[in-house]
Amino acid sequence: MIKILITGDFCPINRIQGLIDTSDYSKIFTDFLTVMKDSDISVTNLECPLIENGKKIEKSGPNLKASKNSIEALAYAGFDLVTLANNHIMDYGDEGLFSTIDSCKKSKIDTVGVGINFNEAKKPFYKIVNNSKIAFVNFCENEWSTTTGNHPGANPLNPISNFNQIKEAKLNADYVFVIIHGGHEHYQLPSPRMQETYRFFIDAGADAVIGHHTHCYSGYEMYNEKPIFYSLGNFVFDWPKKRNSIWNKGYAVQFTIDNGVINFTIHPYTQAEQEQNIGVKLMNGSDKKAFVAEISQLNNQISNSKIIEEKFNNYANNHQRQYYSYLEPYSNRYLVALYNRKLLSSFISKSKKKLLLNVIRCEAHRDILIKILNQ
Repeated sequence: MIKILITGDFCPINRIQGLIDTSDYSKIFTDFLTVMKDSDISVTNLECPLIENGKKIEKSGPNLKASKNSIEALAYAGFDLVTLANNHIMDYGDEGLFSTIDSCKKSKIDTVGVGINFNEAKKPFYKIVNNSKIAFVNFCENEWSTTTGNHPGANPLNPISNFNQIKEAKLNADYVFVIIHGGHEHYQLPSPRMQETYRFFIDAGADAVIGHHTHCYSGYEMYNEKPIFYSLGNFVFDWPKKRNSIWNKGYAVQFTIDNGVINFTIHPYTQAEQEQNIGVKLMNGSDKKAFVAEISQLNNQISNSKIIEEKFNNYANNHQRQYYSYLEPYSNRYLVALYNRKLLSSFISKSKKKLLLNVIRCEAHRDILIKILNQ
């Protein structure tokens, strides 16, 4: 029998960094350590580079980093592998990436999903446990961290390349676990595109697909008798503006492989939820029962493609003004705020919208757009 534990985003900042600095690791993981000890392989997503100083890259969104001593917390908990293909691993450039890999090596924690170039980043990670060879394939959606050539970075989401990676892993291992960092933040369901793509990875040979990134938990489904988890939620991620919200709840999934059969158990928890309770705390009793019931509701929606389409349409409509603001010429944040409140008119005409739609939707036009924006 083999037990594999996979968790969501580990970002050891704010109050968590304080516990690390004082070596209070047990306060970070609390009773979750019992689950850790009952696993042969434990995997988490290290959501930020580990570097003391360094230079931020220019990007949209926050640049995250944590102290190098954060790796000691993962070693204390017993993590064997960290996935690094995520949207923040290159926030401090090559230096931040190499510093992170070096910290992991010194603590004898393996890494997957990054490399000095694309050929290295796309390599699966293999581990033999109880005479079975397990492969982990890790990639992320394309934001500021991915590499496609001869430069360091994360393994990008690209269904054609990912298909070949999964095929290679399947030829060289008994079981293949695909771990993806992607999805829509704070949205608890997959988009139709996500569902189609994740199912495709099962068709390619994955034995399980596991997602994170959205900062909230989603449900799961069985597709061709293989599990797909659309988002596990945050694992350890203390954010001052997020208290007693969906940000602070998630679950780990523990896979059991026995005589060629894969089963799984989910372990719901809270994390960084209150001022005093900072660490990961397993749910019990009525809290766990309510969480499982909510997951069941999400699963029911995921099983219905019409609901997935309808829910995503509603989500997109609710964010329409936000995304239009990205295209408007307003750059000052006050003007953007006024536009979002419909106090300033749009500069984008109906014909301009059609042009933008075609440039973004058409693969040939999008290739050129991405190339010139990168320059």
